[in-house]
Amino acid sequence: MDDISTSTLFIALGVLILLSAYFSSSETGMMSINRYRLKHLQNEGNRSAQRVQKLLDRPDRLIGLILIGNNLVNIAAASLATIICIRLFGDYWGPFAATLGLTLILLIFAEVTPKTLAALYPEKIAFPSSVILLPLLTILYPFVAFINGITNGILALLKINPVNGSDDSLSREELRTVVYEAGSLIPQKHQDMLVSILDLENVTAEDIMVPRAEIVAIDINDDWRKIQKQLTQAQHTRVLLYRDSIDDSVGFVHARDALRLLSKDQFTKASLLRAVREIYFTPESTPLHTLMYKFQAEKERIALVVDEYGDIMGLVTLEDILEEIIGDFTTSIVPDHSKEAHLQQDGSVLVDGSANIRDLNKEMGWNLPIEGPKTLNGLLLEYLEEIPEHKVSVRLAGYPLEIVDITENMIKTVRVMPEYYRPSEDSLND
Repeated sequence: MDDISTSTLFIALGVLILLSAYFSSSETGMMSINRYRLKHLQNEGNRSAQRVQKLLDRPDRLIGLILIGNNLVNIAAASLATIICIRLFGDYWGPFAATLGLTLILLIFAEVTPKTLAALYPEKIAFPSSVILLPLLTILYPFVAFINGITNGILALLKINPVNGSDDSLSREELRTVVYEAGSLIPQKHQDMLVSILDLENVTAEDIMVPRAEIVAIDINDDWRKIQKQLTQAQHTRVLLYRDSIDDSVGFVHARDALRLLSKDQFTKASLLRAVREIYFTPESTPLHTLMYKFQAEKERIALVVDEYGDIMGLVTLEDILEEIIGDFTTSIVPDHSKEAHLQQDGSVLVDGSANIRDLNKEMGWNLPIEGPKTLNGLLLEYLEEIPEHKVSVRLAGYPLEIVDITENMIKTVRVMPEYYRPSEDSLND
């Protein structure tokens, strides 16, 4: 070493610091890279992504290789720095100056700066680094295998498998976070659709069904002219037929079948009964994703919802499930155009008591409790524990509500005060 000039030692020390920075940035870049984007690029045939994935398949070997290289260059740098400082400051102050100076230099230029850069731009660091690290792993494999053998043995004592230690699977909640964190990469409407799909198993047929009292159905025992009028004025393509009571349902008749009979002059009660389609029943607790699969398997589009006693509770269609995912097909979901929530000039909202709470929460951005009663009327009656005889104002789940109209033992209209709904000027002018 005495024959080597100090300037040459400085150059060698600079090269070692650069190598240390390379190993430090490579470690952070490899560990910080987005694994899902990496898999996507790998599937598209990106060679750099394939090299990085090959290295990450065995993180124990990758970390072993990087740390071996990093420690070798750091130790070598410490030795050179000591020799240089002894020459410059003497035997007494030299080692002290080397320790303090090199620690500061390594922290700034070989640790904090390169690792921060790699954390911010992992792909730009990891992809080029893989060109060097992959062949270097092959060359130093015996040494790396020896070190890994010892470390893996220690991990085995702790019952840790270094090969299967990481799990890249995402839970439903984690996937929901990923969707929302996508930001502008995925439009807001698409984000809502994806999250709605994730939530299908938390929503049951009871949550979205048309209540029994609102089912459009025809009593086949009525006068024939009345039946004809109801069929011609029906707003649905499938209409439920029943005898005297909806509990004695006969089946669904399709408007197409009725028109076919009419065109052939065969439109009678008997022919109409022969044209009905078998009823598909589903329990009220059926999750929507299960119901959707059943509709697909049975080639059904409509079902009657029954409770645990077999009584008909409501009706659910395939369209109801699709609307749960992508929103209302036929009506605007803008709050002031809602069928059941009407925006007032003072900023309050008049809501129909029969409105479904989940639909209100989605349309208005509210957070009324959905565990228990499904309608606003039911929620208020459960809260009051009686049917009010006059107007009552309550604060429910933090929302100031005023019962405006009570008819036939039901709360017909509720006013939600503007404290929780402040419309824009545009919505007021529509």
